Amino acid sequence: MSEQTETVTQAPVRYDEEEKYLLRHPRDIRQVLQALLDRRALISAHLTARGQVFPTSLIELAADEEIVLFDGSVNETVNRGIEEADQIVFVSQLDRVHVQFPLAGCERLLLDGQTAFRASLPDRVLRLQRREFYRLQVPVSHPVRCQIPFATGEEEPQWVDMRVLDISGGGLAVEVPPERPEFRPYREYTDCRLLLPDGEPLPVRLMVKKLFRQSRPNGREIWRAGCQFTDLPRGGDALIQRYIFRMERQRSARERGIG
Repeated sequence: MSEQTETVTQAPVRYDEEEKYLLRHPRDIRQVLQALLDRRALISAHLTARGQVFPTSLIELAADEEIVLFDGSVNETVNRGIEEADQIVFVSQLDRVHVQFPLAGCERLLLDGQTAFRASLPDRVLRLQRREFYRLQVPVSHPVRCQIPFATGEEEPQWVDMRVLDISGGGLAVEVPPERPEFRPYREYTDCRLLLPDGEPLPVRLMVKKLFRQSRPNGREIWRAGCQFTDLPRGGDALIQRYIFRMERQRSARERGIG
């Protein structure tokens, strides 16, 4: 049972205002909930009809029943409110990324003598992967490439394959070949192709925001360009977020000595 007494400050955001960050595929939803469970993440649960907030955490994901279990409260009034609520909004964070999901029809049960609740898995999870929150350093063992077209005069564009150094929902950084001095800030490149693992090339439009020389750990110097996505196809943002989340789960598993 949750006995945390610290003030819960994480507030829900409106789903309709962040539609592009919604995850609806059951596999993606389970991945996020499993990460919250693995990290024993503190969750603030909002009984919006009553204006109450209580701290909780996930206990179990029952794969065969599509059920999630979470801690009850030390406060019986809150527990009655959970039973009576049409919907509860759960808010947490994973690696500084806002995570939010609704649960409805919560049923009370005793688990090892403690109050807990069960509910069906949510039909959506908001994973607010804004650019300023988190950027994934692309692991060398799982490289990502971006093909950018360069044209001179009326010649056909020449596709140049560049290594992606980091990536977020808002853009990426690439290593620029030294023979590409025309790759400079505020120039926009259309018809680029982002090559994520295990998927078809993703068409993107990039604008170079900054360009600077960087020293690598091995002493080699490279030109690094930070680029912003100025256009993504429908569903492209979700594909990028899914890749980032998968890489973060693998990194977390390695750090815990799993796999």
